[in-house]
Amino acid sequence: MDIFSIVLTVTGLCLFETISSIDNAIINAEVLSTMRPKYRRWFLVWGIIIAVFAVRGLLPWLIVWVVTPGIGPWEAMTATFSSDPRVMQAVDSSAPVLLMGGGIFLVMLFLHWAFLEEKNFGLPGERFLMRQGVWFYALASVLLTVVVWHAMKIDDALAFGAVVGSTAFFITHGFKQNAEQSEQELLHSHKSDIAKILYLEIIDATFSIDGVLGAFAFTLSVPLILVGNGLGAFVVRELTVRNVESIKRYRFLKNGAMYSVLFLGGIMIFDAFGVHIPHWVSPVITFSVVAYFFLKSRKFMKINP
Repeated sequence: MDIFSIVLTVTGLCLFETISSIDNAIINAEVLSTMRPKYRRWFLVWGIIIAVFAVRGLLPWLIVWVVTPGIGPWEAMTATFSSDPRVMQAVDSSAPVLLMGGGIFLVMLFLHWAFLEEKNFGLPGERFLMRQGVWFYALASVLLTVVVWHAMKIDDALAFGAVVGSTAFFITHGFKQNAEQSEQELLHSHKSDIAKILYLEIIDATFSIDGVLGAFAFTLSVPLILVGNGLGAFVVRELTVRNVESIKRYRFLKNGAMYSVLFLGGIMIFDAFGVHIPHWVSPVITFSVVAYFFLKSRKFMKINP
């Protein structure tokens, strides 16, 4: 990869990680407001090491290693920059399975948001989809069935990747729902600050899965994912420290994050089926979608100060 491609990829990863973690930053800020300064500082300083290296670094490395059995742990870390043809061939052969699983996960994440989650309506049709929430599970099931059927014609492993992606979505969705319920209990409880820190770390790990899987739409390079998602994690911590209320005023940023998720998920699925998509498409789409909803939020703020 040339230097421009690397910079574009890292910047896109950072932006995607940031906007997809807005909910995480809000939860962090609300729970931290109930903790003593000593423990707030600990979470914001040392917690970032766990967030960046233990989650956003180890998880993509582990995923690449597991789905590419022909290479070792160090080769999984440096595969994209390796000159060993054996390593490159192993990564290329396993990439479709990884992309399929991540793509299905992201598309289901968008569909759940579009049909079932409360939101600020940013585009025509969003209100209509909210009224059809009962159809989410039917649509998700039909989508998975169609994708698996076509994937089986190519490779059983590709079809299995789609099933794993849907399974991962429903597992993490359950954790997120439990986290949102636990947050309200934690805000009004007398639990220790240490218990709250442990809770925040678990929540951070759960919310980071979206960003990690979405990162594979940008690159399969673990070092680049670590740098881009790590920078995004720093930005999320900065939003937590500063004034998260100002972020809440940008009411359509969440919409931008979810439409980015949809496009990235689609790119990963098409790529898994062998449709060549240039590497610059993912970051450019992410920048464009987020910019649109950012400007839409600014316009709404001017009309409704």
